[in-house]
Amino acid sequence: MLLEKTAQFLGKVKISGGGRCNVTHSCFDPRELTTRYPRGERALLAPYQLFQASDTVAWFESRGVKLKTEKDGRMFPVTDSSQTIIDCLMHAAKSAGVKLRANCGVASVTQGFNLTLTNGETMTCDRLLLATGGCRAAAAGELAVSLGHTLVPPVPSLFTFHIETPWIRELAGVSLESVVATVPETKLRERGPVLLTHWGLSGPVILRLSAWGARVLQELDYKFSLHLNWLPDFTAEKISQELLARQKNQPAKLVVNAPIAPITARLWEQLVIAAGISRETRWADLSRSAQHNFIQHLIRTELQVTGKSLNKDEFVTCGGVRLNEVNFKTMESRICPGLYFAGELLDIDGITGGFNFQAAWTTGWIAGKAMAQK
Repeated sequence: MLLEKTAQFLGKVKISGGGRCNVTHSCFDPRELTTRYPRGERALLAPYQLFQASDTVAWFESRGVKLKTEKDGRMFPVTDSSQTIIDCLMHAAKSAGVKLRANCGVASVTQGFNLTLTNGETMTCDRLLLATGGCRAAAAGELAVSLGHTLVPPVPSLFTFHIETPWIRELAGVSLESVVATVPETKLRERGPVLLTHWGLSGPVILRLSAWGARVLQELDYKFSLHLNWLPDFTAEKISQELLARQKNQPAKLVVNAPIAPITARLWEQLVIAAGISRETRWADLSRSAQHNFIQHLIRTELQVTGKSLNKDEFVTCGGVRLNEVNFKTMESRICPGLYFAGELLDIDGITGGFNFQAAWTTGWIAGKAMAQK
């Protein structure tokens, strides 16, 4: 029997990937796959030997759902609809004889697995799986705690950055395929696509920074300096050569009108102005010191982060049931026999790209097999 506290099963699946459902990632080497998890890398080594991303693909395809791979490795149903995944999972559950009960949360559970439901009903079971998702809501973790487990305090992971700088917000919608983002005075450094938004910055490079830095950034109260290198494939010397070439070949042209690819024209214009170069400055009039300052600005634009937002409607937490309290060969509790865990209630979280779903599929598959065999 599956108990769902909300009115709709698989609500998180429905909204994931912008409604397309990023089912998994095309990283088919188990050891490499584990490196995508800021928390849980070592614990997932053995589970991914049993059921990894290629097994997820095979599982869905054997049930008529074909997946496709996008250039960044993310995998989606070819229909580009999360409803395809929901329909498949619901059909599989019903075909297996699972009783599905919506609007049916668990208010409390005692040793021996006596459950009190939110509607006042009581029931007893001999094996219990907790797969309540991230434990940011107190109730999600309280059931595990009531059965003897301890929780690593939850904090947000996978979030976007608020930046008040006006020119960043004015460029909402502009994206670059590759920038390097660093948080000074920490070890946080990531390279990847960035998206400028109405509230600041988003995109894979920002989401990965937020995942690896979940606890560090929380300790900073989400207020910190962020450095961006807009031209990570260029050395300072190479940028200097590009600028000197423009000075020589286009002396009468305005600096704001001659971007270095892949920086877009709109972004280049704002970077020029932010570096203190006036909109009317021509290449012939760009001083050596102004050129030096501009180069430094291109490779290390400093922005102040003032807060965070959810990544769309998705929410991932860092924290949960301590991993040393769970046997990852079966996902059974080491503290309470007959109790199992799967998914994000565990202190496991991955970077963006389908990795959190893969951890859920794997731990759920292992727990289900073990519960059935016991």
